[in-house]
Formats: sequence, structure tokens, C-alpha cells
Amino acid sequence: MLRKPQDSPSSLASSAATIAARLDAAPFCRLRLAILSVVTLALFADIAEVALGNALGAVFQAPPRSMTQTELSLFLAAIFAGGAAGAPGFGLLGDRTGRRLALQLALLVIAIGSLGAAASDGPVTLTGFRFLSGIGIGACPPLIAAYLADVMPPRWRGAVICICAGLAFLGAPGIIFLMRATSPSFLGLDGWRWALGSGALLAILAAGLLLLLPESPRWLAAAGRIAEAEAALRRFQVRSAVDGAPPPVATQAQPAGSGDIDVTSVRRRFLLLCTLYALSPWATIGFLLMSGAVMLKKHFSVGDSVVAAGLIMFGPVIGNLLMAFVIDRVDRKASLIATAVAMALLGLSFAAASEFAPLVSIGVAFAFCSAIYASVLGVYAAEIIPTALRSSRTALAWGIGRFVSIFVPLVFFALLHRFGPWAMFGLIAAAIGLSALLVVTIGPQGRTRRPVA
Repeated sequence: MLRKPQDSPSSLASSAATIAARLDAAPFCRLRLAILSVVTLALFADIAEVALGNALGAVFQAPPRSMTQTELSLFLAAIFAGGAAGAPGFGLLGDRTGRRLALQLALLVIAIGSLGAAASDGPVTLTGFRFLSGIGIGACPPLIAAYLADVMPPRWRGAVICICAGLAFLGAPGIIFLMRATSPSFLGLDGWRWALGSGALLAILAAGLLLLLPESPRWLAAAGRIAEAEAALRRFQVRSAVDGAPPPVATQAQPAGSGDIDVTSVRRRFLLLCTLYALSPWATIGFLLMSGAVMLKKHFSVGDSVVAAGLIMFGPVIGNLLMAFVIDRVDRKASLIATAVAMALLGLSFAAASEFAPLVSIGVAFAFCSAIYASVLGVYAAEIIPTALRSSRTALAWGIGRFVSIFVPLVFFALLHRFGPWAMFGLIAAAIGLSALLVVTIGPQGRTRRPVA
């Protein structure tokens, strides 16, 4: 059968570019606000599950459910191991079947794992279900970043992702407070079971609400599904003037079909992202996990250490929400370099400080910067990878970071107990400093306030 002229590769590429440009020109409408709200709920559930793992680690060290050191280590590592396994698979699914469907499936996996963990009676089944939850948990952040990068206006892309992350980070204290309110038991169930069940319900709710939202028109067009892309696009175009206007040449997106991808350039960018995500956990995750232990090493009481760790956890919320006002006014590379340098200096300052108030202040500032770095890195990753590969490549790089996260507490505990805080924070400074150097020397420019390819 002869190919219809409108189905030729050049025609499909032109149609994809036109749809992408019209999507970028559409205003920030109620639909985009709904997308932001739903994916924030999804990320809220994701972050709550990660934070819950740390809280459960403390619960299961005490009677009546005491775990051995080996069982506890496996339990804490399970969620990161699951993330390393799940992110690449769901990322590939996001490029093959769409961002929305992949995100829905990831949320359902989280829900099944959380409900299974809530019903578990032994460490083996509990660890197994936490691994299952981790498969979905590791996939959600890169899928959400890819979806938002696809559908949000270029001039507000970074701000929207920062707002999403900032509000979602409230999931950490939220789920912990819920567990505290229902402990030791409520209506005959342990408080930790209520917390796991609540996380599952949030994930199910977010997956259900995603059914009401459209798939990314940009991804549909890149996949050659032009009619579906047009139908999805019409939901974003709330004004007939925008709907009927031809795309401006200055904002026209580049075709995202596989034939237009510079394979060598994408490979270099992907390898850079893998390296940055492998280095990132030593600072962004390691500090938050180890801040309480460092306080104890500095001879503060357990109570003071817990208070300090709790206050420091508000740094990511504050950092992301404040960064939303400026992220789209500053070059992505400059943001990454500045926050990386700030983290290196703040980490060394934390190692040197000995008074409670300065330690907490420095800790909040470090968490503030680490949250900004993580969010900007997520935006940067989504912007420098083309639409056809955005989900799979960013998720695989993210998964490498999750895999490295398994070893971060093991290495840091060994350094802290054998050599003290300076050794631990020296490694943090070295890792984040190397990241800054890589971004300076070989990092491509981001696409601040510009369309993604």
C-alpha cells in the first residue's frame, strides 16, 4: 500500500513541530493547574513513602518488633534497590506508551507494595513489599519531570517543577506526624500500618485522578500519533485566538522524531546525567540521612539531635518554593554550579561548627541548597534530552542515583565512626565539587524559558 503524503516522515515531523509550538504558546490554563495539582499529589505520596522508611527503621529497632542489624539494613536498602530496578523500566515505558500511563502504573505498584507491607508480619515479607514499593517510588520523580517538561509553558517550566517539589516535600513530615498521631495503635492497628495504608490510598487517588488528564501532546506528536496529539492539544487551548494562531517561528519546537535525534550528542548528555546523578546522593541524600548521627558524634543529646534533624527537613520545602520565583530567570548551569559550591562550603562549615544554633542554621541552609540542586538537575535533565527519549534516559540516570543511594549510609557511617565528621563532609564536598566541574566543562546549556526539543 502506498504511503499517504500526509504520513510521510517530513510531514509527521512538521506536524509534531507545529503541535509542540502551539502547546508552548497556549496560556497557563486550569488544565495545567490540574496537572500540577495531581502530579504534586503523586510526588507527595512518593516522598512520604521514602521518609516513612527512615521512620520505620527507628520503630523496628525497639520491641515488640525488633529487627536484627542485618534485617534492618536490608529493610532500609530495599526501597533504594527497588528504585534502581524500577526507574529504568518505567522510564522506557514512559517513552513507549506515554508519560501518564507509566506514572499511573508506578503509583499502583507503590500502592500494592504499601498495602502488602502494612499487612506484613515478618521482616522478610515486609522487606519484600518495601522493595516492590521502591520499584514505583524510583520511577515517579523522573516521570513527573518528563510530563511537566512536556506540557508546561517554557517561561514557567522551572517554577512549576519547583512548586511541585516544594509542596510534595511536605509529605515527609506529614506521614511521620500521622504515624506519631496513631501510635502505638489506633482502632486496633499499629500506627506504622496506618501510615503505610494512607500512603497507598494517596497513590491510588493520584493514579485515578490521572485518568482525567490528557497525555502529553508533545509526546503523542513525537510518537507519530498526530490525531491524538491534536485532540489532547485542544484541551490546553482555552482561547480560540491561540487555537487558530500559526506557531511563531521563534518558538517553533524542533521535531522530536527518532530520525532527527543526534545520537552522539544524546549519548554524551546521557553519560553526563548518569555521572551527575551518581554523585548527587552523596550530598543531597547523605546529609539528610546523617545529620542526626553527626549531631550525636558532636556530643549532643538524642533529643537535640532529633529536633535538629526535624528542623533541617524543612529546608527542602523552603528551598524549592523560594527557588520557584527565580529559577526561570537564571541559567540552569549557573544554578547548578552555584548551589553545588554552596553545598560544599556549607558541608565543611557544618563539620567545623560545635554550637546547636549554628549547626541547625547551617543544616537548614545545606538542605535548602540541596533541594534546589536536585530540582534544577531534574529540570536540566528533562530539557537536554529530546522528547522521544526523555523519559527513558532521565529515568535510567535517576535509577543510577538510587542504586548509589544504597551505599551512601554504609560509607558515611564507616567514615563518621572511624575518622569523624570531617572525613564525611570532605567526601560530600569532593562529590558535589566534581559535579560542578563537570557542568562547567562539558555540560550543555539548559533551555531556560525556551521550548524543549
